[in-house]
Amino acid sequence: MVFCCLRILKNLKCNMEKKDIREKMTAILIFVLELDRLEIKENMTAADVAGWDSLNHMVIISAVEKEFNIRFKLRELSKLESLSALIDLIHQKQLAI
Repeated sequence: MVFCCLRILKNLKCNMEKKDIREKMTAILIFVLELDRLEIKENMTAADVAGWDSLNHMVIISAVEKEFNIRFKLRELSKLESLSALIDLIHQKQLAI
C-alpha cells in the first residue's frame, strides 16, 4: 500500500515538473523566435512554429541547455520528432541530475 502511494506521488511530481518544463520551453521559444505568444500542442514540431529554422534551432537548443543546466548529445537530438519529445528528454535529464 505504501509503495503504491509513493509511486502515485512520484508520478504526480513528474507531471508537475513536465508542466514547469513546458512553461519554460514556451518562454524560451517566444524569446528566441520573437513571438507574441505560443501554445505548445501535442506532437508540435519545428515546422509548426513560425521562424523556427535551422539557425534558430541551434539557438533554442543552446538556450535550453543553459536554462536547464543540461547537455544534449547529438544522437539524442537527432532522434527527436516533436517538441513533446524534447520536453520528455529534458525531463529525463533533470531526473538524472
